[in-house]
Amino acid sequence: MNTDKILAEAIAKDYIPKENSKIMALKKLDNKAKRPAEIFAYTFGVIASLVAGTGMCLAMQVIGSGVAGMVAGIIIGIIGFAACGINYPVYKKLLEKSKAKYAFEIVQLAKEISED
Repeated sequence: MNTDKILAEAIAKDYIPKENSKIMALKKLDNKAKRPAEIFAYTFGVIASLVAGTGMCLAMQVIGSGVAGMVAGIIIGIIGFAACGINYPVYKKLLEKSKAKYAFEIVQLAKEISED
C-alpha cells in the first residue's frame, strides 16, 4: 500500500471544487427551516435569564435596597422565570411553522434522493 499516494489524494480532495449534491441541498433546506426558531429560542432564553437574575438580585438586595426594591425584584424575577418557562413551547410552535413552510421542498428533494 502506497501511503504517499493516499496522503496526496486526501490533500488534493480538499482543493477540488465541491459539487452541489442533493444531500447537501437537503441539509441546507433543513437548516434553513430550523434556524429562525433556534435563533429566537437562544436570544429569548438569554434575555429571560438575565431578567430573572436581575429580579433575584433586587429581591436579595444585592442591588438596590428597601422593601420596594425587594417587591420589584420578586415581580421582575417572576416575569423572567415565566419567560424562561414559555421559551420552549414558543420554540416548538415557531419550529412547526417553519417546518411547514419548507416541508414541500424538503419532501420533494428527499423523494428525488431516495429514487436515485
